[in-house]
Amino acid sequence: MIDMRERQVLRHVVLPQALRVALPPMGNYAIALLKDTSVASLISAPELMLRARDLSSEYFMPMHDLFGRRHHVSLHGISPLVPCAPARATLRTDKRQWKGGSMIDKVDVVVIGSGALGASTAFHLVKAGRSVALVDKAAIASQTSPRAAGLSGQLRRSELMTRLASRAVAKIERFTEETGEPMVFFQPGSLKIARTPEHEKQVHEEVAFGKRLGLNVDLIAPEAARRLMPFLHTDGIRAVLHMRTDVYLEPVQVPLGYARASERLGARLLPETRVTKIVVENGAVTRVATDKGEIGATTVVDAAGGWLRLVASLAGSSVPVVPTRHQLMITVPLPEVTPDQPITRIIDANVYVRPDKGGLMLGGYEKDPVQYDMNRQPTAFRIENLELDIAVLRRLAESVHDQFPIFRDIAVQEHRGGLPTMTADGEYVLGPAPGVQGLYVIGGCCVGGLSTAPAFGEVLAEWIVMGRSPMDLSRMSPARFATGLPEASLLALCRDRYAHHYWSSATMPKHTAVASA
Repeated sequence: MIDMRERQVLRHVVLPQALRVALPPMGNYAIALLKDTSVASLISAPELMLRARDLSSEYFMPMHDLFGRRHHVSLHGISPLVPCAPARATLRTDKRQWKGGSMIDKVDVVVIGSGALGASTAFHLVKAGRSVALVDKAAIASQTSPRAAGLSGQLRRSELMTRLASRAVAKIERFTEETGEPMVFFQPGSLKIARTPEHEKQVHEEVAFGKRLGLNVDLIAPEAARRLMPFLHTDGIRAVLHMRTDVYLEPVQVPLGYARASERLGARLLPETRVTKIVVENGAVTRVATDKGEIGATTVVDAAGGWLRLVASLAGSSVPVVPTRHQLMITVPLPEVTPDQPITRIIDANVYVRPDKGGLMLGGYEKDPVQYDMNRQPTAFRIENLELDIAVLRRLAESVHDQFPIFRDIAVQEHRGGLPTMTADGEYVLGPAPGVQGLYVIGGCCVGGLSTAPAFGEVLAEWIVMGRSPMDLSRMSPARFATGLPEASLLALCRDRYAHHYWSSATMPKHTAVASA
């Protein structure tokens, strides 16, 4: 039972209505605290786990299993407890020796890449009755996805993207119910801030667009925004959009949860397995060759993230996406930070802020991002080898100094980055790859794949199972690039899309908007 000293640690715990009962004894549920553990010698917090008091220990859900020992004692939006995989059980990835050239003779679908998009696709495929192998050159759920910011933005440039992003949030809300895996998320909404006349007009147009689609969005006064996000100063703010149902979460939960659920339903997980060729015969996929043997399959999903273009080329297909370094930092804990403070985005600066681990996360989109050609990287390259530069984040923080002076001269507890993929027109790449029957592509997420993966993985799985697109996804077709684009132009367009991430088409630089129209 929790004594008063333990209660002070729980000052930021928010429980859903199903568990919102008096402490103690919390009805049928108990909260237990384990010993302190430290994170990079910078912070320490008790490990928090929820368990049904009358259930056996196999239903424990310790947070360290979800977050890779990154602790933060704050909960919100937890689905009612349901039987789930033992939290301390590791993924049963097969490490036996390959015999006869192949550990798995044949499956219906090979999914290459176990990030959020790949793991979600694998889960929805195996749920639909397909046999699936989830293959990754690194550890499962270990590359860009767990290094993401973990925040949603439901209001997008198009009706299609807005509906899919909203569908993804609804699936996050039902994640435990659907997968049997724990999901901790926060739903304080988001703020979008305009500091220029052009972006003030953009914000007004986006609110009207969101209302037409039934979203819970409004314009609010700068002073009201400051009440929601106390670290926000109102100097220079012309307009504020308030989207009330946006969420944020610890990102590793999405790929890891889907991978665990996929495995439990029968998928085979193959980490540390590098794909060397996608064998195509008579224009159709027949099998996947790896450094450990071959797997027969007539359907392959390229969800390889930063390696997506490289993997597509192994089948002779061209998918022009550009891996682009994205970074964020998290400050040391601050006493005024609470998990109910909203995600805050400043349009012209392309900067976002949200609570995380007791401090504040800041990330953004610089004007001259580092772009990668994975063909030029060594075979052993992993995201953990990515060269980071915190000076980029310091400059982004300085660009919003009038609104967030807190970031000046504050210590940082975590600095991380990944390689999301950009496209020339800012749209995802989803669907059949050009020129190769049985090869599907999911990526080009333009730094938005983590939070939309629940919906996009489901849609692609439906497409594969039904043999046709469940909706009009032509604007995301990989074949839209079939006419070709000079590499220099591709890099320039992707760079501009990244550098104006929050800008509408009307406020984008004219050369970018026209060239990618």
